[in-house]
Amino acid sequence: MAKTPDKYTDALAATRAIYAELAQRPIERACERRTDCCHFKMTGRTPFLTRGEALVAAKALRASGRKSLPERGDGACPLLDAQGRCLIYADRPFGCRTHFCAAAGGPYARGDVVDLIHRLEMIDTQLGGDGARMLPGAIADALRTIA
Repeated sequence: MAKTPDKYTDALAATRAIYAELAQRPIERACERRTDCCHFKMTGRTPFLTRGEALVAAKALRASGRKSLPERGDGACPLLDAQGRCLIYADRPFGCRTHFCAAAGGPYARGDVVDLIHRLEMIDTQLGGDGARMLPGAIADALRTIA
């Protein structure tokens, strides 16, 4: 597995801390890995990731034994395996955690998580990012960064 440059260690830890804080918030969710929301072409929605989120996702993808994002011709998230399960569920991006899936409880109200969004944006700025980017491109670039 590729070693992450030391300059990213703090960003990875800070991003994971934001995910952990989100999980502790008393917002009712019922996500059971349904994955309906992971079919971007069908939903018309693709998560956007900050650079810190993309690095966390890239590290998790590498830990799953993959070196690159699989190509998907069906418009589904490239992080789904052949059985339709998320390859990086524990390290999935913020947008995947606060998604719009009605079956899981609908989207989080922005006011409930705006402080966490601002922290993700600060990490992005610290890493030289220029804002959130669509999941496939953001993760592909992060994979090259940690190569």
